[in-house]
Amino acid sequence: MKHRILWLGLTSLILSACSQTSSGIHHSNQFANNGLDKRAQAFSGTYRQQPEAVLNTQWLTPQFLEGLERQLNYLNKKSVPLQHNLPGLAVSKSQLQQTIRDLQAWAEQPSAQGGKAFALHQLAGEDGKGNVQFTGYYVPVFKVRSTPDAEYKYPIYRKPAGLNQYPSREQIDFEQVLAGQGLELFYSNSLVDNFFMQVQGSGVVEDEYGQQHLLSYGGSNGHSYRSLGKVLIEMGEYTADTISATAIKEWLAKNPDKQRELMSKNPSYTFFSPGLDKPVGAANEPLTPLHSVAVDPAFIPLGSIVLAQVPLLDAKGELTGHEFRLMLAQDKGAAIKTPGRIDVYQGIGDEAQQRSDSLRHYGKIWLVLPKGQSH
Repeated sequence: MKHRILWLGLTSLILSACSQTSSGIHHSNQFANNGLDKRAQAFSGTYRQQPEAVLNTQWLTPQFLEGLERQLNYLNKKSVPLQHNLPGLAVSKSQLQQTIRDLQAWAEQPSAQGGKAFALHQLAGEDGKGNVQFTGYYVPVFKVRSTPDAEYKYPIYRKPAGLNQYPSREQIDFEQVLAGQGLELFYSNSLVDNFFMQVQGSGVVEDEYGQQHLLSYGGSNGHSYRSLGKVLIEMGEYTADTISATAIKEWLAKNPDKQRELMSKNPSYTFFSPGLDKPVGAANEPLTPLHSVAVDPAFIPLGSIVLAQVPLLDAKGELTGHEFRLMLAQDKGAAIKTPGRIDVYQGIGDEAQQRSDSLRHYGKIWLVLPKGQSH
């Protein structure tokens, strides 16, 4: 599907992979071959409706269609809002449901019309010109113990109930203000592993008996999220070209005496819940690798279908092009708070981590709605 585009009148959407310094793009993301479209024009609002577009039947992969069923399960719940008042765009629950039904009907009869027309609303992105940064997240796997010992001494907590104000990372990890309250789920041998599992929002841990447990997102402390990568760039330790999750871990390993200082720069803290069989997102539905995405619901409602122009990277993490892919808005995250960021779920384990580690490049996204029903 790489570079394959079946649009009517939308040839200007083909993305340039040249580097560019663009107003509105954070300096930590201004690196060579970052995927920015240097030809993009400024939007007049948060969304820009495209001319009628025909989607490609090749985008209806078995994995996406399986996730589509889960997306509809979420939308059929009574707790889902009937209306989403986005900036300059009202979207109803019934529109989101109809989008899925249209896609499912099309998948059953792909040759009926030779293509399926939808209303597409492109997001303005980080720079107001449609450039959206794509990052990745995954479910890490590491060893834990049910009870603490000299090595496995760093607790993984469930969320305490009944607090009006939750403590910061500094207070939880380094002042142990939650210790001894029966909130400990497991104990790891690395505070850094705990930290990165919190950033990812879930993890698989293996106890001393060889049994694996999925720990899912169980709430946060409500403190603001701050990127350690951006902190290290500001400190002059790395540049925008060299920063990555691996680089952050290496820095923490080489500077154990500074771990507390750096990690406490991000006061946001994630708690966990045990018991589920598969990783789920904020929509409480199982996630689909490479199709489920974390979004800011203020701009893309949970339950939405998104068409994305996804950056493609080689084994060295270099951008080689883009492909179009239909995505499922099933999750949200503390760091995803703008129309200029989308976080793609990569799966479980080392390969998923490798895919996540280098992805911070730019593409574009469109909210997909039924033709003739957008408000």
